[in-house]
Amino acid sequence: MKIGVIGLGIMGSGIAQVSAVAGHEVIVTDVSRSIYEKALNSIGKSIDKLTEKKIISERKESILSRIKFTDNYRDFGECSIVIEAVVENLGMKREIYAKVEPYLKEDAILASNTSSISITSLASITKRAERFVGIHFFNPVPLMNLVELIKGVRTSEETVQKSIEYVKTIKKEYVVVNDSPGFVTTRIIVMLVNEGAFEYAEGLASKEDIDKALKFGGNFPMGPLTLGDLIGLDTVVNIMDTLYESFKDPKYRAAPILRKMVEAGKLGKKSGEGFYKY
Repeated sequence: MKIGVIGLGIMGSGIAQVSAVAGHEVIVTDVSRSIYEKALNSIGKSIDKLTEKKIISERKESILSRIKFTDNYRDFGECSIVIEAVVENLGMKREIYAKVEPYLKEDAILASNTSSISITSLASITKRAERFVGIHFFNPVPLMNLVELIKGVRTSEETVQKSIEYVKTIKKEYVVVNDSPGFVTTRIIVMLVNEGAFEYAEGLASKEDIDKALKFGGNFPMGPLTLGDLIGLDTVVNIMDTLYESFKDPKYRAAPILRKMVEAGKLGKKSGEGFYKY
């Protein structure tokens, strides 16, 4: 199976990596070749770590050779599945779909890794709503075992089944959910981060103790503020705003402290500082 990945940020790089590790040929693109080279370097380091832990046995060079860069959307015409993994910006996604869709095979699946935008609304931008699906990975992609498959109103059952087959090849668990902003996972996860931010802003406890309380009291792998830093606080705010606009429910109001931190450039791990310094 040949897989296409558009966008080589943290998520796109991870999707390319797990697809290549599974033996798929992967075609990737971003705004420049330098981003690709940076992503390939990051993927190589990730493979090294997984090799040390004996999770991966194949030679790194063989895996990386299956990931090829293109600056021509025509090359995605060879792919069975093309996964868009750019930022949560509807305008940007619309531009990408307009560029890639004319070259896709009739039976190819176009998917989005969006964590919050309606799959039905994204599918309506295209001319292949029946073959459009949400394939939502989690960060870090090589380590997180779940993929959330989201059906739009017009997504065909055949598209869902082909997506399930792909997920099985990369050895991930999956859940199939109906379309709704935030789906199942994101809707709960960002609320956890948001509430932790409210508690911290209220002075209820130190950030360390808020995280410790959830980690040991709720058996979470990490606390809500550490999780927010990992996701990206700008992403959390964008998702909260999407949920608020969709449901008009005040429970989805983003904590003011999150907006202040984003305005200050404190986005979390990716910027070197969020609730914690990195």
